[in-house]
Order: sequence, then C-alpha cells, then structure tokens
Amino acid sequence: MEGNTLMTLNRTTAGSSLKKTIASLALVTAGMLAALALPAAADTVSWEAIADDAATTKDVLMYGMGLEGKRFSPLTQITTENVAKLVPAWSFSFGDEKQRGQETQALVHEGVIYITASYSRMFALDAKTGRKLWSYSARLPDDIRPCCDVVNRGAAIYGDKVFFGTLDASVVALNKDTGKVVWRKKFGNHKAGYTMTGAPTIIKDGKTGRVMLIHGSSGDEFGVVGQLYARDPDTGDEIWMRPLVEGHMGRLNGKDSTPTGNPQAPSWPRDKDGKLVDAWNHGGGAPWQSATFDTATNTIVIGAGNPAPWNGWARSPGDSLFTSGQAYVDPTTGELKGFYQHTPNDTWDFSGNNEIVLFDYTDASGKTIKASAHADRNGFFFVTDRNKLAAPGGEINRPTALIAAYPFVDGITWAKGFDTKTGRPIEVEGQRPPLPAEGESKGKVVEVSPPFLGGKNWNPMAYSEDTKLFYIPANHWKESYWTEHVTYKEGAAYLGMGFRIHKMFNDHVGILRAMDPQTGKIVWEHKEELPLWAGVVTTRGNLVFTGTGDGYLKAFDAKTGKELWKFQTGSGIVSSPVTWEQDGVQYVGVASGYGGAVPLWGGDMADLTTRVSQGGSFWVFKLSDIKVAGAN
Repeated sequence: MEGNTLMTLNRTTAGSSLKKTIASLALVTAGMLAALALPAAADTVSWEAIADDAATTKDVLMYGMGLEGKRFSPLTQITTENVAKLVPAWSFSFGDEKQRGQETQALVHEGVIYITASYSRMFALDAKTGRKLWSYSARLPDDIRPCCDVVNRGAAIYGDKVFFGTLDASVVALNKDTGKVVWRKKFGNHKAGYTMTGAPTIIKDGKTGRVMLIHGSSGDEFGVVGQLYARDPDTGDEIWMRPLVEGHMGRLNGKDSTPTGNPQAPSWPRDKDGKLVDAWNHGGGAPWQSATFDTATNTIVIGAGNPAPWNGWARSPGDSLFTSGQAYVDPTTGELKGFYQHTPNDTWDFSGNNEIVLFDYTDASGKTIKASAHADRNGFFFVTDRNKLAAPGGEINRPTALIAAYPFVDGITWAKGFDTKTGRPIEVEGQRPPLPAEGESKGKVVEVSPPFLGGKNWNPMAYSEDTKLFYIPANHWKESYWTEHVTYKEGAAYLGMGFRIHKMFNDHVGILRAMDPQTGKIVWEHKEELPLWAGVVTTRGNLVFTGTGDGYLKAFDAKTGKELWKFQTGSGIVSSPVTWEQDGVQYVGVASGYGGAVPLWGGDMADLTTRVSQGGSFWVFKLSDIKVAGAN
C-alpha cells in the first residue's frame, strides 16, 4: 500500500511540476513570439476612416493627410514652446545601393508605417520602434524611362491592401499585413516612357457608392498621352480611363466611351489637309500627381501635366487642351466636368501637376466660396471656384472660375499677371523663345523666370485651418531657354527645347513663404541656400515642418516664420513630413535621401548640390520628456 501510495504521490508531484514547467515555457514562448513575430493582423481600413483622415490623429491614411489635401494636423502636444525638445525616436535605413531621391510621404495605420522608396520599393515598419515588418521590391526591367529620377511619392491604403505605382507603368496591390502581392496591373508601355511616380488616391463615388482607386500616368517628356484611371481596389480591374489630351478616346467598363473635350480638337493644330499634326498623337497632359476629392460635388480634382513637346511652336496655333491645368472629373463615368488651364499652349514646361488643395475662401462681400488653391510652376498662386468647375454642363474650359492669380515668387518674366475676366495670362512679348533661323540648329536664347523646374514643383504646400495661411515651398531661379528642332522617336526625350538653369539671387534659391489667399500678401518668408524640394505639414500646435536640401528637418512658428528647431538627417530631404499620435505621444516622421530633378537637370543648381550626400532612410521624432508606453 505504502509503495503504491508513494508511487501515486510521486506521479502527482511530477504532474504538477510538469504543468508548471509547461506553463512557464508557454509564458516564455509567448514573450519571445511577442518580441519576434509580426503584430497581429490589424483591422481593415474603411472608407469612413479615410474620409475622416484630416480630423483624426492616430492614423495618416491619405497622401495629403485628408481628402482636401491641406496637410494640416489638429495635434497640439508639440508646440512652439516645446518643439526645441524634439529628439529622434528611431530611424530606419532603406538599405542597399538604391540611394536615389526619396520623395515619399508615409502612411500610418494602427501602429504600422507604410513607406515607399526609390526604385519602386515599399516597407512596413513598427511605428513605435522602427522594426521592419516586411518589405517589397518591384522587379523592374532595365529599359524603364523615368524622366526625373527613380522616385516614388507614396501609397494608398484601403481594406486589407496598400497600393502604389512602379516605374515600369504598373500598379501593385500588397496585403498590408504580409506584403504579399495581391494583384499587379500594367497600364502602359514603359519603353515608350509611361511610368508612375505619384501616390494613388482612394475615393468613393457618391452616386454609386463604389470605392475606387484613382491613379495617373507619368511620362510627358517622352511624348506619352496622359491618362487618368479608376480601378476596383479588390481586383485591380479598370473601371474607366480618361485621356487628358483633347480628342483622344476614353474608356468605360472596357469599351470606348467618349473623346475628351471637342472631338474635332480645335485647340490642337491641323495641317493644310485638316489632319491633326504629329504632336497631338504624343501630346502629354499626364496627371502624375495625386488627386484630391470633393465629396460635396462628387468630383475628382487633379492637375494635368505639360503638353508635349515642350516646343510650343510644334503645337501652334491653339491652347493644347487639356494640359497644364486643373481637371475636374466625374467618378462615375470618368467624364471631364470642368477644367481651368493655368498656362495655355505651355512652352515653358510649367505643367499643372502641383497639388490642388480644397479650402473655404471668403470674398470681399464676406461670402464663403468652396475654392481650390494651386501654386503653379509658372509662379502664380491660383484661387478658383471649384463649384463652377465641378458643375455639370456648360463649356469644359471655364476661365471664369478664376477668382485670383497672385505671384508667389519674385522676378516672373513670362507674364505680367492674369485677366480674371478671361482667366488668361497677360503674356510678356518675347518670352516664347523663337524658332531657329533657317540653317541653324537652335533659336535665340531667352532668359525666363521661373524656369521649367518652377516657382514651386511637385513638393506639396500646406494650409492651416488656424492661421488661414498657405505655406509654400518655393524657389527663386531662372533659365536660359532656346528652341531646337524636334521629332518624335519612341522612348527618346520629346522636348524641342534646350535650357540651362541659373541662380537668381546670391543668398538663396529656396524660399518658404506664408501667403494669405484672400489678398495674395506674403505674411512671412524664410530663405534657404539650396532649392526647396520637400513638402510641408502644419499643425494646431502653431508649427510648420519642412525639410531642406542640405539635410535638415526644420520647424517654424506658423504665425511669424521664426525658425525654432532643426535636425540634421545626413542627406538632403526631398520628401513630405507627416505627424500622428500613438499611445499619447505625438510623432513627426520624414524620409531623408537626396535626389529628384534638381541634381539631374538643375544646371547651376546641380553644381550647388553636389556636396549633398545621398541616402535613404526614415526618421521619427518625439519630445524628449514624453515617455513612450512600454519603453524601458
């Protein structure tokens, strides 16, 4: 009995110890998995969350930080009083030799950062620690044709997917939790110059209730015909396509729909037999930046690129619609509702792609107008009535929608201003470079300002709902410009112009300006020696953040322009910063990595920037005296 009892007791004791051991091992294993494994799959991203992006603080779900593209955050933990205490929380290297221009803007969802990088790459990072969760690198062919560096400006997110464009003219959908490819759609011939650098946009058609992925094409410098697409985000299937050169045919549900504008294309020249000249077949107009979305009028708002070739004589007479302007598109059909052209028959490559911000404008009588704001490469800041441009019916090119056109840079030479009755520029005679004389290879050199890189380029401005000011990352420079003979050859640059960019002032090129859209008054300005090529974000903490070509992330007082803080990231900043809140802590994030068009095409500016090291990294900052939950 005793032996049996002892055996029973021993078995009981052993079983208890084994259970304790197993339990202990389970706890250790759980801790190890928590430290090493990917986070649990996050919730899907709803349209309602995207539509509310501008008002919420824990996520950044859109390029532009909201449907209206204001890049304004209601966060107030970081202020003018404590911004000097900002310190790095962590940084992440994009790695390998692909250290070209990093023009991206991050998205943030439930503690995960989604950041694109040069050469069509994407990373998912733990927002609190910077730990890489997954990465994706598109397999690109050797014969891609990016005009202005191998950049990518960001992604879109919806459901369980993230979406971005690639340099071989494709759009990719990845599972946001694993990075696995869900679908990939090719939309153009990359050998001919089609590519994609801008961030796509998620919208919801107010008429049908259908959620769509909106994206454009790039490649004007190679003579593409610019196209805007709507896709099913679940499958990638095309819903519609709208070309932005007048007379080219659109598509709806896989079939030809309607030509853009007037099918007779009166704004493009014809030869003596009535046939459209060759330029029309390669007319540009690529909508390569990101769209904003007006839910009130159910309208996609997006900029249209420059006409091709740059040489305007090859497209004369006519305005070369629908290029170098702002387009208003019906999401149900892809039809063009309205259009305002910033630069008719653009011969300076001023384009029209810069972001179009939706905001409330108060006129002289005190009436509030639903307006659009656009700081163009041509040096003028446009305020337009978007209700007029989004209204159905009537003429498609509505110049009467122009409310104001203010110069936001100094030394503009090509135009004296704009006629608000006709919407057209008051051009300065002699600023369109003349054709080469007979037997000559190039025409007379003309000095023009702004140059083709613009008073402001793609890098987005911000609008504060508190100060009611726009913060514009601008540049002062000029160019020597001349015509050359031009013929189209697939995959070759289609310009017909030569150029050399020069400094305008000795003390600066870049100039950050705060502008009052009611009056056009410059409230304050800050000068930078190197060109400004980074985006801007502003906050309810009375702050403006932007990056500089020599590598600093800087913070300014939104009301006065006083520089309050800066941090050297090791390479030039040509990206768009964001800010968000997690576990009670406000963070600011920005990509660092110099490149883009300036060092490639910038003439004297390229010489100025040779001292800037290349790089590829993402930096996150927080206040030094704010403790992160769960940190040691």
